[in-house]
Amino acid sequence: MNHTVIPVQYEPKLSLYETQAAISLIKRTFQDHLSMALNLKRVSAPLFVDPATGLNDDLNGVERPVSFDIPAAQMEAQVVHSLAKWKRMALYRYDVHPGKGIYTDMNAIRRDEELDNLHSIYVDQWDWERVITRDMRTEHFLKSTVRDIVQCISDASLIVNGRYPKLRTQLPSEVTFITSEELLERYPDKTPKEREYLITKECSVVFIMKIGHKLSNGKPHDGRAPDYDDWNLNGDLFYYCPTLDCAMEISSMGIRVDSETLDQQLTLANCDHRRSLTYHRMLLDGELPLTIGGGIGQSRLCMLLLGKAHIGEVQSSIWDADTQRKCREAGITLL
Repeated sequence: MNHTVIPVQYEPKLSLYETQAAISLIKRTFQDHLSMALNLKRVSAPLFVDPATGLNDDLNGVERPVSFDIPAAQMEAQVVHSLAKWKRMALYRYDVHPGKGIYTDMNAIRRDEELDNLHSIYVDQWDWERVITRDMRTEHFLKSTVRDIVQCISDASLIVNGRYPKLRTQLPSEVTFITSEELLERYPDKTPKEREYLITKECSVVFIMKIGHKLSNGKPHDGRAPDYDDWNLNGDLFYYCPTLDCAMEISSMGIRVDSETLDQQLTLANCDHRRSLTYHRMLLDGELPLTIGGGIGQSRLCMLLLGKAHIGEVQSSIWDADTQRKCREAGITLL
């Protein structure tokens, strides 16, 4: 189902031409700040992978990848859902040392995504990954990295506001940390999405930690694939979006599984069949480096910094007839 809403009296703050120029400025500025803050180098990344390698991201485990045949190679390929596993393999192949990492533009097609103001079947994000040491696999280091990313977002916002004063975007540079269990205890009668909204509206910038394991109510806060994030050392970064009065997820990230946590989480998720895949074998054997990584939504960040009401204002995609009608009648141009 599609759930596009138009905020009352919404008017874009920038013209179409200004919007395109501002998107370019945001992307250049943010990725430069991110690469400096986390010591990352830009690399090229695949649009599709061989499913037999186990490198594609299974997300929540129900999304269907887009597949196609390659006659010349006599094989099937899958369009990536994300590059969570590919990046770790790349760090191994490039022999990147602890404290350094990579980032890249990730472009994906998520055919089963519901369409609304924040969701599109086209996903664009900065995927990043950094090699760490065993003693860096801590909640303290995770929080420190989150703070670095939040500061990069604040810096980008200040630069864009300076170029386009009519925006006046106000983004706090402080982030509130809370676990998914603590969030459940705080709002026991609310759904996970309602809990995310309430805490983000109250605190403006929130990192919800420890996503994947079942909570005290017997349900996980949200689904997580068992083979990239350590469910005890991960989380989602949310910003309150005043334009839409919603909690906007900007990033999902975490310290990645080591051989021990991968072994545990594969069993918990009933995914033991993956142990024979190339990526999983190498990780279980301790061949891949320890890493931290995540994805940061490019279109989402542009929406937030530019005060946009629909993701189609900052990216080109395909929309259903009802969404096109609503936006047209409201004077919203979908790219």
